[in-house]
Formats: sequence, C-alpha cells, structure tokens
Amino acid sequence: MGFGLLLLSFLLVLPTIQADTSTVYVIPIEDEVERGLQAFIERGIEEAEDAGAEAIIFEIDTPGGFVDAADGIARLLDKTDLETLAFVNQDALSAGAFLALHNDEIYMHPNGRMGAAQVINQSGNAAADKANSAWLSSMKSAAQTVDRDPQYALAMADASIDLPEVGAAKGKLLTLDAKEAEQVGYSEGTVSSLSELLALKGFQDATIVTIDETFSESLARFLTNPFIVPILLSFAGLGLLLELFTPGVGVPGFIGMVFLLLFFYGHLVAGLAGYESIILLIIGFGLLVAEFIIPGGVAGFLGVAAILGSILLAGGDLKTTAIAVLIAMVVATVGMVIVVKFFGKRLSLFKRIILTDATDTASGYVSTTNRPELVGKIARTLTALRPSGTIQLDDERIDAVSEGRFIDSGKNVKIIKVEGSRIVVRELDKQEEE
Repeated sequence: MGFGLLLLSFLLVLPTIQADTSTVYVIPIEDEVERGLQAFIERGIEEAEDAGAEAIIFEIDTPGGFVDAADGIARLLDKTDLETLAFVNQDALSAGAFLALHNDEIYMHPNGRMGAAQVINQSGNAAADKANSAWLSSMKSAAQTVDRDPQYALAMADASIDLPEVGAAKGKLLTLDAKEAEQVGYSEGTVSSLSELLALKGFQDATIVTIDETFSESLARFLTNPFIVPILLSFAGLGLLLELFTPGVGVPGFIGMVFLLLFFYGHLVAGLAGYESIILLIIGFGLLVAEFIIPGGVAGFLGVAAILGSILLAGGDLKTTAIAVLIAMVVATVGMVIVVKFFGKRLSLFKRIILTDATDTASGYVSTTNRPELVGKIARTLTALRPSGTIQLDDERIDAVSEGRFIDSGKNVKIIKVEGSRIVVRELDKQEEE
C-alpha cells in the first residue's frame, strides 16, 4: 500500500514537472538582410508558434541589407505573440539595428555594436530625402513601440543629430557599443554567450531549438540577392538571344533556360513568387513556339510580354525587378554584339548566321574591269532597250542601257559612256548613220 501511494504521488507530480519544461527557439539573423532571409525567418517563427514556444531569441550578426526586406521581417516580428529577444552577437548595423529594435528586449555581446543605419542607394550614396524621411519615421516608430528614447534611433540614421555624450557628434552616425546601449536603455543587459542569456532569462532548463537554414533556403537567399538577379537574367537573356539567332544548336538556349529557371527557383523557395508566375512563364514559351508555326509576329510579341510579365510578377518588388530586367536586356544585347563581332568566326555555332567566304582576288575572283576604250564605238541592238538590253559590238555581246529613251532592236547605237559595268548608248540619227 505504501508503494501504491508513492507511485500515485509521482504520477501527480509528473504533469507539473512536464509543464515547467519550456521551449525556446533560436533563429540566427546573419549576413545580408534580403528577401530570402525573410522567408527563412517566417518559417522559423511559424515553427515556434506551432510548437508553443515560450520565446524566440534572434541571434543577430549582420552588416545590414535592404530596406524592403528589413521592413518585411520587422512586420513578422511585430505580428507574433511570442516573446522576442534580440541577442546582438557582434554586429547589428543598419537594417540589423532596425530589426533589433523590433524585439521586446535587446541583449548585447560585450563586443557588440548597434547603429549606423542610414539609408544608402545602389551607388553607395545617401538616399533621396523622400526615402530617408520614410526610414527615419520607421526607426522612430521601432524605438517607441518598446518605450525606448527615439532620439538615439534617429541619430543612428541621421548624421545631423548631435548627441556627443554617446559619440554621435554632428556629422557622424550613432553606433552604440554594449555599455552605451545599456546606459541609454537600448539594451537590457550584456552577456557573453547565448547560454548566459538563457540563464539570465531563466531558460537554462528549457528545451532549445535552433532553426538552421536548409540548403534550398541558403541557395534561395543567394539567388534572390538584388545584385545576383541581374546577372541571372543577363545570362538567361544572352543565351536565349543566341538560340534565337542560331536555331537548332540548343546549347545557348539550354544555358539561358538554366539561368532563367534558377531565377524562378530562388524566388519560389523564398516565397516571393507564386505558381501564377510559373503558369505565365509556360504560356509565354508556348506562344514563342507558336510563332514558328503561325508567322506574323503577334504570338511572338505576346510570348515575350508574358515572359517579362512572369519575371516581374516573380520578383516581389516591382521597381527592383524592373531595373534588373532593364540591366539584363542591355547586357544581353551588348554581349550578343561582342560575341558575334569578336568570336563569331571562331565558333562553329555562328556559321549558320555569319558568311565567312570571301570572293577575293587571291581566290581567283576578279572584279568587273572598266572599258573606257569602248566610248565612241558603234554597235547594234540585239534586243530592245527598255532602257536595258543587249547590244553587239563586232563579235561581242554586251549588256547596255539606253541614255533614257526606248530603242528598238536592230538599231545602230553609239556608246557614249562607260561606268564600270554600266555601258550607256544613244541611238544614231540618220545623219550620223550616213
């Protein structure tokens, strides 16, 4: 009976023990912030929510990235009901600082840095006032959402703000170290490791689940990078152009299709493209094939339009994708000209479109000789000249043209001009014949 009571007590305590075991998810935010990273973080948050996790720790070490991607990730962080913690493990710069501010709490490594969040364009210069104003508003809102003083967030993005007490003199963007961030309320504490942070938050006995990128997600992040997209589309365009002008070869077209499929694969895995863009792409290629069967140009034009539409639809951000398409079109056209001009005669696939034979003197070809000695001679028309025809001079038949008037056959004519192979004649009047 004593054993039965002991067993019953253990069974009653067991659910309590199990209930005290919490789950914490760790999601890394590393390298550049771009659209592919957004899909990875979205998957991690969904897994944590489905598992009923108590908190998510975002381990941040990034030099920044693209504003549109950072904005999309920030929306994901704001949307989740789970507690979110940012562990700045070295760098949270630019877009990384923006993402850190969208967490409920921030903790920093002793060597961590957070700030330098000014918007720059693709040329490396400060963005236009309109874009910069919108970004400043976003930085301010991110700080205010978790009751942080917004002036420090603004100083990270605006060099005109003067905060010398934290190293942000006028003309210099603010970058906080771990000690400064804690002093101004932008960090809840400084920890040297993830395990120290877990212990500080009381999660030392929690089940830790680290979300790692799959190979397909890593590849998608690379393929959807705004600097890689124009390269993919340029090679795709060049390959398809070469195939268009050298039909039947197959190799350029195959290479072009591979690069085009890589573009769509990356955007599909990253969650930027839907199957509607793939359907539009298939329709486009179907119309191009139909152009070979139904000539006229309409099917071909619609096919090209459908393919371009599918690319723009798959790209996610219309402006960025449109710029990439324009770059690709220019690069593909210039590449086509260079390849044909400098390598056309050396590559066998261009023999279909480039004439390499020459009718030169060394090969036995002789151009038409000028015969000025014929001027003034009298010949007879073998055919009517309307105005061209044939005359006979002695025993030689010669192609000639009249001076302008119709000359019937069997008439005497005088050669009045010789211009290379062009021999001009005039009909003799009665006085000249006498």
